[in-house]
Amino acid sequence: MDIKKRFGLAVKERRGALGISQEELAMRIGADQAYVSRMEAGRMNVTLETAEQVAAAMLCDVAELLGRAG
Repeated sequence: MDIKKRFGLAVKERRGALGISQEELAMRIGADQAYVSRMEAGRMNVTLETAEQVAAAMLCDVAELLGRAG
């Protein structure tokens, strides 16, 4: 599994653990639901800035998401 898919899976798992929807996460990071869906599916490259926004929105560190991805 490539890094994009692993990162997306880590985001999806963390989002599920928090009990928030893709729509809620999208709102928290200033994106739309389709963006979150593509990110979780590993169909896009995510910038470090976006990774930081996602982590902050889900009350964790980027390292936690990257650790799950690696």
